[in-house]
Amino acid sequence: MTQWHYNSARSTAAALASGELSSAHLTQTLLDRIKALNGPLNAVVAIADDAMDQARAADQALADGRSLGPLHGLPITIKDVWEVTGMACTAGAPALKDYRPKRHADTIQRLVDAGAIIMGKTNVPLYASDTQTYNKVYGISHNPYDTSRTPGGSSGGGAAALAAGFTHLELGSDVGGSIRTPAHFCGIYGHKPSRGIVSLRGHIPGPVGTLSQPDLAVGGPMARSADDLAFLLEIIAAAPTHEGPHWQVVLPPCRLTALSQVRVATRFSDPLTPIEDELGEQYQTLAGALEAAGATVSHCQSPLINHEGILPLYYNLLGTLLGSGFKAKQRRQMRWVERSMKIFGRWIKATHGIDQYAAGVNQSFLQWVSHHEQREQLRAAVVRKVFADADVLLTPVAPTTAIPHDHSMPMFKRHISVNGNPRPYTDKMNWIALATVLGLPATSAPIGKDRHGLPINVQIIGAPGMDLTTIGVAQLMEQAGLSRFTAPEGF
Repeated sequence: MTQWHYNSARSTAAALASGELSSAHLTQTLLDRIKALNGPLNAVVAIADDAMDQARAADQALADGRSLGPLHGLPITIKDVWEVTGMACTAGAPALKDYRPKRHADTIQRLVDAGAIIMGKTNVPLYASDTQTYNKVYGISHNPYDTSRTPGGSSGGGAAALAAGFTHLELGSDVGGSIRTPAHFCGIYGHKPSRGIVSLRGHIPGPVGTLSQPDLAVGGPMARSADDLAFLLEIIAAAPTHEGPHWQVVLPPCRLTALSQVRVATRFSDPLTPIEDELGEQYQTLAGALEAAGATVSHCQSPLINHEGILPLYYNLLGTLLGSGFKAKQRRQMRWVERSMKIFGRWIKATHGIDQYAAGVNQSFLQWVSHHEQREQLRAAVVRKVFADADVLLTPVAPTTAIPHDHSMPMFKRHISVNGNPRPYTDKMNWIALATVLGLPATSAPIGKDRHGLPINVQIIGAPGMDLTTIGVAQLMEQAGLSRFTAPEGF
């Protein structure tokens, strides 16, 4: 008997479309699986009351000869930051525990229009603002490979749900690695799209009712295979509905059909953000395997992507984005933090450039414009000088594999351990900064495990708009056995 819970989304959708599999059977199977196995993980935190009704309706539509779309009758989970009618959208915040939107988020509407059944919601940190997943509404989510560790954040519940076989697809979002890091910690595939190609209307944060696309933040697909990333991205990549019909998202297809055609640049180390030796060894092994498969592999020496220049710019713009929701007292505190970091930052070994986060919170519009222009100039230079000779750039996702739970406050006093040495907690966002601040597509793909059995992912970065190329390279790696999802023990 086929175990549909670990089948690919594309093949499962095909089985639903052909009538080989009924939506009611699949939905009930997944709901039963969640009920039986979700407890120790706390990945799925809400179930749609009408999930089974939707599934039966999808089966009836098929019996009547009607197709609901490419996701006809496929039950999926959604990160609890996306507005779904009939379900609470808390974003992990007690203030929103009773908020029920009257309208689907744009991207949720595209999924529903494609025939998907929104079966449940997955857990997030408070306002999606941490790289661990816990909140006072739903509690702590745990990593299925080791429940003493976090699945990551802020799409941690979704990553854990995929790894545990609770869902075939998940819709995440990413501003500080919130898709890529949970994918890395849970050994699944995740894709941060190019900026602006997925609507965030109906995503919290920003505030309820926000129409504008926020800087740096994107929504994107998570799955257990690279092909399923492409499958979902093709459905959700679209302009915000309120923009009208005057522009469309058209992504260039991946022209690469074999690893021997791929030009790979690598950057696996930076003196400002050391990584675990074991990760570095796996990345070098991957580079060697790609070269053995015929790929052109070179080390990228361009100073344009050094953390010394990237991190202050990223943290400055991140501070402006997140600081837009700060109260007056918090803004005053950030002024003190900025001054303190300038004086004591080196002494306390703070993350390089983190003082610019505090500066960004309170900077003037003219200062923001200056940093924005710096970003655009750097983006153009990276395209010219890095991606002229490479299809993709491979980097780490984070300095370590999944970290132990640490919910101590204040957050900036937390540390992680890298090769036995304490490093700032915020170092976990340094390797994702390049793609985020420049709006580049980045795919997180599993390539192995460390000595503790924890997953290791690599980050595959591409030029603007080349989303199907970064995903395509992950697909080629998957086909060659260099990347794959492996289920956690017991699931």
